[in-house]
Amino acid sequence: MVALERDDTPIAAATASWRAHLRAMLVLGIPLIGAQLAQMSINVTNTVLIGWLGPVELAAAVLTSQTFYVFWMFGSGLAYAVMPMAAAANGRGDTRAVRRSVRMGLWAVGIFSAIAMVPLWFTRDIFLALGQDPRVAELGGRYMRILQWSMLPYLATFVLRSYLSALERPRAVLVATVAGAIVNAFANYALIFGHFGLPALGLTGSGIASVTTSAFVLLSLIAYTRAVPAFAPYDLWRRFHLPDWEALREVARLGWPIGATIVAEVGLFTAASVMMGWIGTVELAAHGIALQLASTSFMIPLGLSSAATVRVGSAYGRGSAGDVARAARVAMMVAIGIAFFAALLFWLMPERLIGLYLDLGQPEAAVVLATAVPLLAVAAAFQLIDAAQVTANGVLRGLKDTRTPMLIAVASYWAVGMPVAYTLAFPVGWGGVGVWWGLASGLLVAAVSMTARYLQRERGGLLVAAPAQLSP
Repeated sequence: MVALERDDTPIAAATASWRAHLRAMLVLGIPLIGAQLAQMSINVTNTVLIGWLGPVELAAAVLTSQTFYVFWMFGSGLAYAVMPMAAAANGRGDTRAVRRSVRMGLWAVGIFSAIAMVPLWFTRDIFLALGQDPRVAELGGRYMRILQWSMLPYLATFVLRSYLSALERPRAVLVATVAGAIVNAFANYALIFGHFGLPALGLTGSGIASVTTSAFVLLSLIAYTRAVPAFAPYDLWRRFHLPDWEALREVARLGWPIGATIVAEVGLFTAASVMMGWIGTVELAAHGIALQLASTSFMIPLGLSSAATVRVGSAYGRGSAGDVARAARVAMMVAIGIAFFAALLFWLMPERLIGLYLDLGQPEAAVVLATAVPLLAVAAAFQLIDAAQVTANGVLRGLKDTRTPMLIAVASYWAVGMPVAYTLAFPVGWGGVGVWWGLASGLLVAAVSMTARYLQRERGGLLVAAPAQLSP
């Protein structure tokens, strides 16, 4: 753990200095940001290589992957729940509680993965029932029956990522994820197209590559946690087979609202894509490019959000309200500061950024470019908002406050964002720009509400953990 400097401030006599909090936030946050970007590169690599197979295979892969990730994102809430639990326990020096939370986090994602396997196994039938093209449904069903076996290793990897982040040792997460991205690119290229003496398996090959990559990253982190002497006091793998129902209930209690919050936000952007498709093909293409750029930028505050959860959770666990307050403010300032520079790029050079995704020699490229530029201007406006809402959410997770943020997210995105997007796009007639202003409105309400939720807790003196509910 990063050593913290001390100063005498009105907040608390033992509160660490602002500089110490900033340094600790960056030391923890930068590797987590890198891991987020590396994970995103895995998804981009899969899409690009499968796209070389043809439009039917790409359509099947995109539809199947989106279905897979809806389940995966909900399950990831259980993995994220481990982060504040382990951080708080580590903050108060309770190695046994750290072990219990991580071990039962792995149990929880294992149970969830087993349940999720059932509907995923019938993906082909679900696609056909939803009126999808039979060729797409058939390919997607076969692809899912392989891809779904990566659910458990991916979720278990996120539990270990939460564990290592809570102990403020995130570099191993970055290294393992980057190595996984390299393995994924190699395996996809070899198995999809039949290189290096391997058979050309097409979409099936990509599924095998995904399972291989997920297993590789998980085994790398398991080996790391078993080999490094610093982890010996936590004795994570001892008596792993024994249940700990109290800790498992705590993971589930914190985790399902986190998963629901993630799905609510992703669902908003998915619904926005559907509405853009109603407007037109060019608008949908422009939307896809602008969304890819905004999503890449979002990886930075998302990584900082996890760092905020750990820093706040650790201070919360050791009973330092002053450190909670400073960690929360530092996280917010850093996230918004970085988002400001991303917004400047979107405002000042939209054509150059959008042009990276287009062959400007194609006849329709100029139309897509012209359509995407105003969308990117709106994306620039909500960079600051999105950074604020995801960071505030991370701070609240550090305080083990997950249910109210879930309600805020659902209300903000679906009671505000979606109706505003539809109204501005169609009755008002703003088209695609209206959809994006609707997205911005939902994010704005979420950012203001979650920040207000934190300030309410601060004013109410709720920044210090109650006595641990888990027995010592």
